[in-house]
Formats: sequence, C-alpha cells, structure tokens
Amino acid sequence: MKSNCQYHMGWVVLFVVILCSANLHAQKIENILYIIADDLKASTLNCYGDLKCQTPNIDRLVAQGMVFKHAYSQGVVCAPSRPSLMFSRYGKIDRKKLVSFPQFFKEKGWYTARVSKIYHMAVPRDIVQGTNGVDHEPSWTERFNMKAAEESSPGAYACLSQNVFKTELKDRQGAGTRHRMYVSVETPGEGQDQPDYMAADKAIKLMRQHKDKPFVLAVGFVRPHYPMVAPETCFAPYDWSKITMPERREGDWDDIPRQSIPKSTSQSCGIDRYPDNQKRMWAAYYAAVSFMDTQLGKVLDELERLGLKDTTAIVFTSDHGYHLGEHDFWLKSNLHEEVTRVPLIISAPGYKAGTTDAFVELADIYPTVVSLAGLTPPAQCHGKSLLPVLKDPSARVRDYAYSFHNAGHAIRG
Repeated sequence: MKSNCQYHMGWVVLFVVILCSANLHAQKIENILYIIADDLKASTLNCYGDLKCQTPNIDRLVAQGMVFKHAYSQGVVCAPSRPSLMFSRYGKIDRKKLVSFPQFFKEKGWYTARVSKIYHMAVPRDIVQGTNGVDHEPSWTERFNMKAAEESSPGAYACLSQNVFKTELKDRQGAGTRHRMYVSVETPGEGQDQPDYMAADKAIKLMRQHKDKPFVLAVGFVRPHYPMVAPETCFAPYDWSKITMPERREGDWDDIPRQSIPKSTSQSCGIDRYPDNQKRMWAAYYAAVSFMDTQLGKVLDELERLGLKDTTAIVFTSDHGYHLGEHDFWLKSNLHEEVTRVPLIISAPGYKAGTTDAFVELADIYPTVVSLAGLTPPAQCHGKSLLPVLKDPSARVRDYAYSFHNAGHAIRG
C-alpha cells in the first residue's frame, strides 16, 4: 500500500512540475512598455559588440530580456519605418482602415499613451515647436509632446561639418539648415531642459497614475538623433582624440550600385576636410546615447518601484541604424547594414534572458506583444510573432528579413 501511494504521489509531483513548466510561458502580460530610440545603431551597444559606449541601463534590459542580434528595420528613415512597425505592414499604409498596435489594445479597454516621438516627428522642428508631427490620433488615449530648445540649448555648440565652435546662440544650424545633422551641444546641468529628460519624467507620472489598469505606454527618446545635445557629464567619458574611425578601403565604392551611394558622404557634407571632427561626431553620438540611456534607467527604476516588472512586457528598439563614417557615409537613408540593422531587446515575465541569431523584423513587434497578452494578432500583420524565439533562442520564425528604401529593396538571411 505504501509503495502504491508513493507511486501515485510521484505521478502527482510530475504532473505539477509539467503544469508549472507549461505555465512559465503561459503568463499573460498586463502592461506594455514600448521604448524606441531615434537613429540608434545596433553596433554602438555593448550587447552588439561596442564596449566603448556606456549604457548601463540598456545592459540591465539585456540581463533580463532576449537580445535579437539580427533585427532589421523595414523603412530606413523615420517616416516609413515607424508606421511600418506600428501597423506591422510593408509598403503603403492606409491609416484609416488599418489598426495600429496601441489602437488594438485601446479598443480592448487598455489605456494607451504616447510620450514624445513614436510616429514620425521632424527633429528638431517638431521638438522646438512642441507639435505632434505625423501622428496617428486613434492610437492614443492621451499623447504628450516634449517641447525643447534643441540646438539652441545653452552650452558649447559645434557644427562639425563646418568646423564651427562657439557658445553664443546666434546663427546656429537648426531646422531646415543644411548642416544641422552635424551639430552637437554640451549643456550644463543634468539635461532637465532636454526632450528625453522630460519624456522620462512624463512616463514616470503616467505609470503612477495608471498602474492599476492595463496600459500601453509608448516612450520615444529622440537621442541620439541630431542635434546631439547632452550634458557635459555625458561627453566627459569620450575623449574624441582616442576614437578610431571605421576602416576605409581603397575602391570601397567600386562595387556599390550608384543608387546605393547616399547623398550624405564625407565629401558632400564637407566633413572630409576635418578628420578630427569625424571623431568628434562619434564622441557626440556616444554622449547622446549615454544621455538617452540615463533616461531609460529612470523609467525602468520606476517600473520596478511600482511593482509592475512582473506584469509588464518591455520592448526596446530603434527606428533604424546610422552611418558614422563607414564607407565615408553619414546619417541614414540607405540599405547598408549599418542603417538597416537595429537593436531589439524584449523582456517579458515568464521568459528567460538570452541571445538569438534569428532574423527578425520590426514588423514582428506588433504580433509579438499581442501574443504575449494572450490575444490573436489581426490578419493585417505582415510580421510574425516572436514567441517561439522568446521560448527557444534557436527557433526561427522567418528565413530572411526585408528592408526597403524608395525603389530599393534588401533581403538578409
């Protein structure tokens, strides 16, 4: 009798273990914290191989989430990339007929909020004016813009393609000017007057106000997008004179189709005349990334303090990557690896941290967060749910990743 009881008890224990194991991935999220940086190249981050840039808070996410080593943007400038992500669609998007991912949750009773740049905003113009940009109002219960001075912030200003350095505010390169993309400003203080600082503060207030109801909180950090404005303390760790520029190869453009050579080259913008300023561009970019990372940390701290970490899925990504002198290219707007590849980290309760080599797309975010909430993604989604990869990093949901720009297309796999 005793052995028979032990036999049945063994099966009960085994059943409980199996049930608990199954429920590990069955936990439904109650909130989504979606954070998107602007113009953030994957290779800048420690988890993608660059150990120079200080991003302790992104590293925190890495320790608790899945790092997608081969995540790719679809449209490789802000205006097409962001709606492609939000609607999980390639090509032209009918915003009146299709449903965005925040709108999907809003229609199910969730609170949805936009903080700063989620859809396209013209930076710096829409930031300086505090305007909505090309937003999608049906996505949001509420939306908030972060009005800031940008290139007119007090501090040490540089226009690196023109070799101009000054502190006075007059005649700085701003919205609509040719050299605005090569501007940096080292500001005094902690950056309280900067859009990302204000965005973090607003996100914290919204989490406090809505912690008892399911929410989608979309937080857009505009750095490291130009102008690269950050506190002096963020510039301090990066000695531009010690930066090594990407290798330039003789005849690098010889096998590149003409239409794949972007307008922003070292020669076209004039920065080829100032090799030291090319290094200063890297230093300013690192500083802007570190400043953005600090604001991310404030939001993550508050999420934990409010006890929401165990019920919240966190998505961190960027709209596309960036060129900083690779191939003598600068900025974005092309289909090269430096621009199409993006950071993507997803953390969700019940899923282990890890790294995957699976090829994925930004269009996959929408069906993934819907699946994490225990719901069925709508048929409109061109992307695929990444739940299989979150469960098993060796799993694959697609054979290749697709990107587009104007009439050009790229397939990676």
